[in-house]
Amino acid sequence: MLSEESEFVNQITELYNQILKLKSLRPSNECDTLFEKLEALCMTGDTNIDVQKMSHEVQSMRSHLIKLHGEATGYLEKHFSEILGSLEDNPVDHVDVYPSYLLTVNMIKLELDLIRKHTICLPTKIAFVGSGPIPMSSIVLAKFHLPNTTFHNFDIDHQANALATHLVSRDPDLSQRLFFYTSDLLNMTGVILREYDVIFLASMVGLTKEAKVKAIEHLEKHMAPGALLMLRSSHGLRSFIYQSVDPCDLKGFNVLTIHHPITNKVPTSVVIARKLGGKSTYEENNGARSGKI
Repeated sequence: MLSEESEFVNQITELYNQILKLKSLRPSNECDTLFEKLEALCMTGDTNIDVQKMSHEVQSMRSHLIKLHGEATGYLEKHFSEILGSLEDNPVDHVDVYPSYLLTVNMIKLELDLIRKHTICLPTKIAFVGSGPIPMSSIVLAKFHLPNTTFHNFDIDHQANALATHLVSRDPDLSQRLFFYTSDLLNMTGVILREYDVIFLASMVGLTKEAKVKAIEHLEKHMAPGALLMLRSSHGLRSFIYQSVDPCDLKGFNVLTIHHPITNKVPTSVVIARKLGGKSTYEENNGARSGKI
C-alpha cells in the first residue's frame, strides 16, 4: 500500500505531465478540467505530508506548477473579463459567474476579519498590487464591505488594467472608487506607496520565491511606517499552486497574523504584517492599537 505522500506525488506528477502536453494554457475544456483537478488535489484538508522534505525532483516540479497555474489563471481572468465587459448592462452585477468568485468572497471576509483584530478604524485608501483584468478582491471589498474606501489597483500589464477599468466603468459607485494604474511594483517609490495604510500583495505577484522576496523587500523599503501589508501565501500542499511566504521573508515587518486554511473554502494562506518604524496615519488619527499574533 502506497504512503500518503507517494500517492500524492503519483497523482500530481500525472496531472503535471498532462498539463505539459496542453497546446495552450488558455481556457478550454481540457485545460480547465486539469487545473480544477490540480486545485482540488492541492486544497485538501489535513495532511501529514511535509512538502519541504520532498525530493529535489518534486520541488522542481512544484516550482514549475506554480508558474503554470499562475499563467493559466491570468488567461482565465482575461477571458472572463472580456466576457463580462461585453455585456450590455453593468458587468459588476454579474461577476459571480467567475469560477473563483465564492472563494474570493470567503477570502475577503477572512482577511477583513483579521484586519479588524489589528486596528480599530478601517482604512479609507487601499492599494492592491497585482490586481489583474478582474480586480475581484477590490470589487468585493468595495461593494460589500468598505463603502467609503477608495482602491488604487496596480498591475504591470496595461491590457489587464484596460479590461479592469472597462469592467467597472458602468457602475456608478465603483467607477468613482476603483482606480487603475500600470506600473511595475519595483519602480514604485515611497512617493506612491507611503500614501496607503493597507497594501494587498496578490498571490500572482512573484511566482518564484526570489521574486516574491524581492517584492516584499521593495515594499519594506517604501511603505509608510505602521502600514499593514496583506499577503496571500501558501502552506502544505497548496504550495504546489501558490508561492509561500515565510516569517523570515518579512524583514522590517512585525508579523501579526499567519492564517492557514483547513478547508477548501479559501484558496490561500493569509499573512498580515506591520511595517516597523511607527504608527500609520489612520492609527494616529483614530487611536488604533497594534494587534498580537
